[in-house]
Amino acid sequence: MSVDKEVNMDSIRPELTEVIERHSFGLDERRPEAVARRQQKNRRTARANVRDLCDNDRFIEYGALAVAAQRGRRSADDLISRTPADGLIAGIGSVNGSLFGDDKSRCMVMAYDYTVLAGTQGYFNHKKMDRMLKLAHEQRLPLVLFAEGGGGRPGDVDAAGVMVAGLDLSTFGSFANLSGRVPLVGIVSGPCFAGNAALLGCCDVIIATENSNIGMGGPMMIEGGGFGVFRPEEVGPMDVQTHNGVVDIAVADDPEAVAVARQYLSYFQGTTSPWEAADQRVLRGLIPESRRRVYDVRTVIKALADRDSFLELRPEFGPGIITGLIRIEGRPLGLMANNCMHMAGAIEAEGADKAARLMQLCNAHGLPILSLCDTPGFMVGPEIEKRAQVRHVCRMFVIGSHVTVPYFTVVLRRGYGLGAMAMAKGGFHESFFTASWPTGEFGAMGLEGAVKAGFKKELEAIENPQEREALYDKLVAQMVERGKAINMASYLEIDAVIDPADTRKWIMQGLKSVPAGGAKGTGHDFIDPW
Repeated sequence: MSVDKEVNMDSIRPELTEVIERHSFGLDERRPEAVARRQQKNRRTARANVRDLCDNDRFIEYGALAVAAQRGRRSADDLISRTPADGLIAGIGSVNGSLFGDDKSRCMVMAYDYTVLAGTQGYFNHKKMDRMLKLAHEQRLPLVLFAEGGGGRPGDVDAAGVMVAGLDLSTFGSFANLSGRVPLVGIVSGPCFAGNAALLGCCDVIIATENSNIGMGGPMMIEGGGFGVFRPEEVGPMDVQTHNGVVDIAVADDPEAVAVARQYLSYFQGTTSPWEAADQRVLRGLIPESRRRVYDVRTVIKALADRDSFLELRPEFGPGIITGLIRIEGRPLGLMANNCMHMAGAIEAEGADKAARLMQLCNAHGLPILSLCDTPGFMVGPEIEKRAQVRHVCRMFVIGSHVTVPYFTVVLRRGYGLGAMAMAKGGFHESFFTASWPTGEFGAMGLEGAVKAGFKKELEAIENPQEREALYDKLVAQMVERGKAINMASYLEIDAVIDPADTRKWIMQGLKSVPAGGAKGTGHDFIDPW
């Protein structure tokens, strides 16, 4: 077909003008009052957060022209100007594309917009989310959810003709069905209640700013249930939700939340290059010469990992075990380590839960696991059993036995009893390798306790306190000598005793020695929210 006249490239026809104008209502530039209210609370708008998360101009928005299902009570102009996108910004973007390329950087992003009806879940934004969740499942798109908002929206009168309670919605089931299939990242800045919190709680990781409040019910639901009147700030504040394990990573503000989300996603996107690491000889001196002295295992982790690559998860919950993500020569791994500065590193119920969930996270998404063991075993006693210790700590055995990703155990100092076995995927021969530093010491239980229990009659038979103490010290010394790492290795109960400076070499050789690919045939392909 021939073109009779030259096309004016600058001409915009009326129908396109209408489309451009409609889209503009959702932009921050058209909503200065809403933006100002966010700034007063030290928060950014949902669109500003999405722009910051996604690579430059690498985000396409779905359902931008939706408005609230309230045509029966409000004018079209009012809905267009005040309920853009029906309060949910959703689309597909690129995150960390400069590091990992287009294929690995693609990401689904959904952000509740608190400036639109308090970020509530309306009829059409549910419909939009259902569409996006189907795409995320089909295309295996990692998902980032900005979850600030107040839950269900009672004012969508247009939906009254097609629904009563809406309990047949597929949104929550579809969202939860993504667990284990793709990484799920939840971000909160401000209040997050009811339905918004239900979606947030399904995420692999929850990142929350210090001014956040998270609860399965907000103030209206609490008051409606007859449980009293509370301000939003009184429900699920961060000093509660970080200590109880709900929040994985606490941050100061929106920019830090987005930066941490980008970092978290990067561990599931691939290997980075270049990388830097400390002089590994420093590891030789980080375990005290006195076996009774404590040390900060985070110092060991940071020296062992690539520089600035350690991202800790749930630091205030279950402090006896430290969990997080690291890189070795750019390769991402999950990490767990006993913390001898808390209860001497004995494993408690909460720490076991934290370690078990890290195993699930890594296994589902194909990350190798590094375990740094220094534990006297599981915590014991009448009080600990009140916390369901038997069930909680055994999660480490059950989940560890189903882990199919490479699992490396390095014993830094103490490897006692069942707790040490749990740190090693169920036993020292269950890990791909179990290596010890020269400071390692081993026993079926704590050595001092073993002497007191095993030689109780002999010790009680000695009346002189000094002589009794001398025999006790002698017996402990014998146990220490027998349990030395080098002796354990001679009985082939561990695979090697290594120079701490060679730990990274062992890990890298382990990674190069296993078949390529992630977890297969685990029989448990979702990640427990707890």
